[in-house]
Amino acid sequence: MAGGETSDLAPTTVVKIFSAGSAGCVADLVSFPLDTAKVRLQVQGESKALLKGQKAKYRGVFGTIITIVQNEGPRNLYNGLLAGLHRQMCFASVRIGLYDTMKQLYAQESESPGLGARLLAGSTTGAMAVVFAQPTDVVKVRFQAQIHQPENGYVKRYSSTTDAYRTIARDEGLRGLWKGCLLNIARNAIVNCSELVTYDIIKEEILKSKLMTDNMPCHFTAAVAAGFCTTVVASPVDVVKTRFMNSVPGQYGGAMKCALTMLLKEGPSAFYKGFMPSFLRLGSWNIVMFVSYEQIQKAVPELILKTRTADVPDRSSVNVLQSEWSFSPHQHTDSQKQPWKQDALQ
Repeated sequence: MAGGETSDLAPTTVVKIFSAGSAGCVADLVSFPLDTAKVRLQVQGESKALLKGQKAKYRGVFGTIITIVQNEGPRNLYNGLLAGLHRQMCFASVRIGLYDTMKQLYAQESESPGLGARLLAGSTTGAMAVVFAQPTDVVKVRFQAQIHQPENGYVKRYSSTTDAYRTIARDEGLRGLWKGCLLNIARNAIVNCSELVTYDIIKEEILKSKLMTDNMPCHFTAAVAAGFCTTVVASPVDVVKTRFMNSVPGQYGGAMKCALTMLLKEGPSAFYKGFMPSFLRLGSWNIVMFVSYEQIQKAVPELILKTRTADVPDRSSVNVLQSEWSFSPHQHTDSQKQPWKQDALQ
């Protein structure tokens, strides 16, 4: 990302990967209830279209959260959190942590990479991240979509995160864990391009115009803009991805069939189901993630530098020790050099 770090404390690629994964986990902890509400709104109407005059179970992001808390308990807002944290450690580490490296690679080490290099870097790291993290995404979505109300006939599909991985692999094969992978690659190429490139460009322009310095207000402003642009661009693909990954085997013939079924049954507005929770979630996620990411990747090199300097003795104290213990014939008398002679004379 564009920034003003000094060359001595510039974060390495390893530091960026660690910072991105850690910041992604922090952002997930904060925004997970909003993500659960988004998934519930997106899968609503999947099994059957609402009859005329029939009210939807979930209405609006906060209405959905209240409904989940009242009917299932507050813990269900965090259904799939463990899989979500697994996902961020694999997913955010690659797609965000490697973005600057890929950008410089495509820009051929140019000091000011163009838009093309940024877009290529965003789509590349987004696609790479999906390959690593797709199983965690499948498990997370299924956990968030499942309803736990035994009295109404709703029973959890999976008892734990480990059980979900095992059950999906057993019942649907390894392909089940990578279900919707191609669709997710397309979605995350779009998300990464709109999110990281928007953040990168807006932050760079703010710093160039000297409206703000490279600090939290600058990161906050760029993150909000990135979240909104990403939601507008990626929402249709995100809804189809959620529906397809949550579907039982054989429900849809493919991602395109899923999209066509949505269009015919529910109309074009179905592709923007859960838009407000998506924006609230992406907006809050971007703010927490980018602010955390910027702070962590600045703090880690400083911490490493402090640790290294702490291991090296202070130069002034070294000089004092050297002056005290160094031998100089001009500084010491013969008796000082050989104190046993003084004892003998006495």
